[in-house]
Amino acid sequence: MSKPDEQASAGIDHLDPVWSQVRAEAEKRAAAEPSLSGFLHTTVLNQAKLEDVVAGHLAEKMGNSELAPSVLRAVFEEAYSADASIGTAMRADIVATCDRDPACQAYLEPVLFYKGFMALQAYRAAHWHIAQGRRSMALYVQNRASEVFQADIHPAAQIGQGVFIDHATGVVIGETAVVGDDVSMLHSVTLGGSGKEGGDRHPKIGNGVLISVGAKVLGNIRVGECAKIGGGSVVLTDVPAYSTAVGVPAKIVGKVSTPTPSRQMDHSVDEKDYGENI
Repeated sequence: MSKPDEQASAGIDHLDPVWSQVRAEAEKRAAAEPSLSGFLHTTVLNQAKLEDVVAGHLAEKMGNSELAPSVLRAVFEEAYSADASIGTAMRADIVATCDRDPACQAYLEPVLFYKGFMALQAYRAAHWHIAQGRRSMALYVQNRASEVFQADIHPAAQIGQGVFIDHATGVVIGETAVVGDDVSMLHSVTLGGSGKEGGDRHPKIGNGVLISVGAKVLGNIRVGECAKIGGGSVVLTDVPAYSTAVGVPAKIVGKVSTPTPSRQMDHSVDEKDYGENI
């Protein structure tokens, strides 16, 4: 299958092509996999719009004896209906995931099966609620998303659109962190504080940054746009735009090898630069 499937794309409604693509893919999967047909109809094909799909699916995943799925669905739907920019970001996140993850073969897949996408959409609802002064509900959603998806994103953090969180397990994003558009990060990434100080204490990640597996970016520091953070690095100081930072503690080893690292997803570091600069 192509990414996205060309035949399914042929009838896309120009007003919402991502949603039309998701529906078309669900129809094909339901026909090809009868055992999943009921699930796909209930979760996707019987819904009126993409926001309803995500709200219902998250609610089924996260609902429990404390808050039933029907209650959580209303919590998500309220946020998604009140702020159209959440839906825009949601669609950009789907496209980013399918474009950047070679394992992703359809827009439908992150919506139904990818923890990083689901954790991010739960965060987006929680972020809306905390902005409305509903801190307890926002923190409840954060807590349940952390338990279910193993990614802990504070609802007060600021995260742009077109963000790809691959695998998601172990990702932590702190309260005053800012993440720009088109950022990609892998599992076990931490955007954390550097101590117990209060106030503005978390990293500011520019547009187009790639943060590789297990990297820790700590403190109120700036990672400039289209920079690359190597796997396992501990970043404690600012990283200039279009630079590569590697090591513990991280040092600048040169410029990025591509102008769009978050889209290319190339985690390698040039050995010559690495040897000369660290």
